[in-house]
Amino acid sequence: MKLTVNIEKKCGDFSLKADFITDGEVFGLLGASGCGKSLTLKCIAGVEKPDRGRICLGETVLFDSDEKINIPARKRNVGYLFQDYALFPNMTVLQNIMCACKSEDKAREFVHRFYLSGKENLKPAALSGGEKQRTAIARMLAAEPELVMFDEPFSAVDSSLKAGLEREIRKVIKSCGGQALLVSHSRDEVHRLTDRIAVMEQGRIDVIQEKKSLFENPLTAAAARLSGWENISPVEAKEDGTLMASQWGISLPTCRCQNKGRAAFAAIRADSFEIAEDDDKEGITCIVGEIIDEIHRTGVEFIPAGGKGLMTASFPKGQPLPAAGQEFRLRIPQDKIKYFDR
Repeated sequence: MKLTVNIEKKCGDFSLKADFITDGEVFGLLGASGCGKSLTLKCIAGVEKPDRGRICLGETVLFDSDEKINIPARKRNVGYLFQDYALFPNMTVLQNIMCACKSEDKAREFVHRFYLSGKENLKPAALSGGEKQRTAIARMLAAEPELVMFDEPFSAVDSSLKAGLEREIRKVIKSCGGQALLVSHSRDEVHRLTDRIAVMEQGRIDVIQEKKSLFENPLTAAAARLSGWENISPVEAKEDGTLMASQWGISLPTCRCQNKGRAAFAAIRADSFEIAEDDDKEGITCIVGEIIDEIHRTGVEFIPAGGKGLMTASFPKGQPLPAAGQEFRLRIPQDKIKYFDR
């Protein structure tokens, strides 16, 4: 079922402008805290009223400022998982879920599916944060909404339960036609669960890309940052034809930069760096700041000699690396540098 959103809303000094269309897919909103992701969902759910614009779900107009249409939240048939869960404090887990489906048998089925067996007679005050969240998810999905929206659905869930919950959510999304919105600041979550992703930046949608495209070939600096490019710097063109990365204090080769006159940012993944020999003319001298022991790799924070900005590299476990405070040489393969005009 197609969802069309074209809205504007001002909240104090913050201004939201959301414009996108989804159709039978899991659509992700990826962005830092405070960029407008949750406010967008609240406007779609009817919890917040946009200042202007239009929201349509299928053939139903949920909101239209010009036509004075604003269907109440309870009549929109939209499932929305609030960040604070919004459970009824005087009701048990089972009763909370029954508010959505009215059937005790069906409610007990959701109790089992969302790992709440043994908790069904407890009230929210006696539940952990993860149990409250799973109860809220079960209640939302038990209502069989036409559209489901998840606002940071795994923020309070233990890692041991996350994989199982993700499987359940994928099943339910598939059973209702695959139409869902997922808000997250975690690129791992949106990568596992979504089909297409909108990157939000300061109340605006910066870019919308298919998932594979976003993670392999982001179109903007904001998309690169949120999809895992650890090193991003503004760049300025120099007279000798190179680009100066002002944040790092180093010059970058530009033979693979097709529009270097318009380039505004450069990005380099941490795992793109290579250890360079001392006589490698393409290498840069660096000073190690800190060695970070990661699960599968070893991270190195460093500052280019003569530079001022901290950069991050990542190497396979076991590779010999210098200690903190020592100098070493790094090489950045030209085909690993990504340039953006915004």
